[in-house]
Amino acid sequence: LAKLVQGLNSSDPAVQEEAVAEAEKRLHGQETGEKEEGKRAVNRTVINTRASVRAFSSLKLILMKFAFFFCLKDGFLAALEKDAKERAQRRQRNEHLANALKEKGNAAFRRGEYVTAIQSYTEGLEKLKDKQELYTNRAQAYLKLEEYEKAIGDCEWALKCNKNCIKAYFLMGKAHLALQHYSESRQCYEKILQIDPQKENLFKDCLNEVNLEEKRMQDEERALKEAESGGLAALAIKELLQRLDRPEQSIPYYTGAIRLLAGAVTDCTEQTLFRTNNGFSILRDNEVIRRGFCAERKDTDEVDLTVSLLVLWQAVCTGNEENQRLLLTQPDVSAQLPKLLSSAVSEIQQETLALIALYSENENGRRLLVRHQDLSRWLQILMTFVSSTDGRAGSAMNILCDLIEEERFRAQSRVMLSTEVLPLFTQLLSSARLVNQAALARCVGILGSLCADPAVRGQLAESKECWQACLELLDGSFAVSTPKYQECVFAVLGLMMNLLLESNVVIQSLAVDISGRCMSLLGGTDGRIVTRATGVLSRVLPASSSAVEAAVKGGVVKKMIKVLKAGGQITSSYAVRTLSICTRSNRQAQEDVVKSDKRFRALLQLLASEDEVVVGNAALCLGQCLEVPGAASSLLNSDVVMVLLRHAGGDATRTSVQENAAIALGKLCVAEPRHLSQLRKLNGLAILSSSMRYLHSS
Repeated sequence: LAKLVQGLNSSDPAVQEEAVAEAEKRLHGQETGEKEEGKRAVNRTVINTRASVRAFSSLKLILMKFAFFFCLKDGFLAALEKDAKERAQRRQRNEHLANALKEKGNAAFRRGEYVTAIQSYTEGLEKLKDKQELYTNRAQAYLKLEEYEKAIGDCEWALKCNKNCIKAYFLMGKAHLALQHYSESRQCYEKILQIDPQKENLFKDCLNEVNLEEKRMQDEERALKEAESGGLAALAIKELLQRLDRPEQSIPYYTGAIRLLAGAVTDCTEQTLFRTNNGFSILRDNEVIRRGFCAERKDTDEVDLTVSLLVLWQAVCTGNEENQRLLLTQPDVSAQLPKLLSSAVSEIQQETLALIALYSENENGRRLLVRHQDLSRWLQILMTFVSSTDGRAGSAMNILCDLIEEERFRAQSRVMLSTEVLPLFTQLLSSARLVNQAALARCVGILGSLCADPAVRGQLAESKECWQACLELLDGSFAVSTPKYQECVFAVLGLMMNLLLESNVVIQSLAVDISGRCMSLLGGTDGRIVTRATGVLSRVLPASSSAVEAAVKGGVVKKMIKVLKAGGQITSSYAVRTLSICTRSNRQAQEDVVKSDKRFRALLQLLASEDEVVVGNAALCLGQCLEVPGAASSLLNSDVVMVLLRHAGGDATRTSVQENAAIALGKLCVAEPRHLSQLRKLNGLAILSSSMRYLHSS
């Protein structure tokens, strides 16, 4: 059989023919034998001949299959490989064509040619049916054409290509929202958050849009019922808006109608009626009103008209986010708001501030302002109200405090910081006695909040004029001790602490002056000011050795020990840091600590603190003061060895705690060997041995 198979698989036709003949011969001989066996007359033994027939028949079939396989296998595999290569090449060509058509569609989309874009995307899908980007791009074009069902269909196909396609869920949510399928829209946005939890802000924005749209529709349904029922409010609003549509009337005529309209709008239904009756088209459709509102220099009638419009918009927009959105989309309103804030008429300023406050007091309103307004000059404009002595100053600061929470406002504020904001801020600080001091304190705090941005902090810290204005304000605290002025001092010290996170030549050149002003404030009775003055000292002294020397000569050590004895966790942390800075390189400071803090009671108390920063600075200061002759001997009857040993061998998060404690322990035993006996009792020689390494390196 093996020879037969080998012959059938031979490449020589003659050999193959001979093998086939041999196989046929054998099979034929078997069949002949079977027939003769069947002719025997007597056969008492039953023999199963079918098995042999089946065996040879199977053999014939197997041999034929083997022959076919071995003859065709190479050709079959080659055909498969060729087909795979052709498929890959064809897909590569189609991928290239689909990408080109996608780019062509994108270009048409950017031009606003949405039908053309759809055609290109469709042609691309004919080339490559599983390209997700073509489905989502076409869905976006369908959205522009308001063919929402088709957009949803394309998004579903995109998700079949990529089940985690965020863009598909986003566009499908938009389409469902346009069809008023609010539940389905929310589900799409929830899927985005499930896929990528970092898209929380996008999710919140989208969900808020759904909620607002659903509320808008509900409000308009109620307003429609009110109008259909002939309610007095609906009739009054419609009639007043019709009066405003009458052309070529006098400004006082329109002003009177606007005031009546503002008085008629008292609830959400009436606000909605104003909107559904095209109330926001007043400026666009009435040239007399628009001209009076936009006038650069307004006469008395135009001032009254402008104030009346501002009051009307407050009535229309209070608590109504859809109306707030529509108002800001009016080009004249958007362009005029900064100008109205800068108006020379206080009443216009007051009503403009009141209108803007409606937006700034809630998150959605602030986002509307940031989205529809260029706020790059608003920081400067609102800061000018610090000079106002009436309620405008407080209103402006309230708005700034709200806006400062928005990242985009902070980013836009950087644009005019050095050219406009800083000069104005410096002027306000220098005029602290003349301006609204309560507003100034808040303004300083707002600038301090902006300093969380390193770019803003760097610009302020490099301004010598800003530093000098801060020092000038601090000088004024000795002549003006009113609570409002003290609030300004407190705010300025906080700003200075923020600025001292930077290091530059301006700070170095003014370090002596800054530390001197803070030293003079330490004797005050306002604990908050003492705390911040101490904090400024702790940050400015590292900038200048001259400042350290001047502070030590001015009695800073004695003042800091007094602060430590008075207690207060934050103040103590600043004070001990100040001491550690002064004693690092100034022998006079070390001696002053030994004299002022008998037996180091204040420092030992700080070593028991739970604040690792305080413990590390206390150990550092103690170690530096142990270089004074007799200092180590004064601690013989204390538990200082045990305390330092515990910290040196402890597991504090900050390694500086172990290092500073180990150094202090080593210096203690070197300066006064009698401490070694206590160390032996506590089995601390191994720790002392390791501390000597720190001692030598220090």
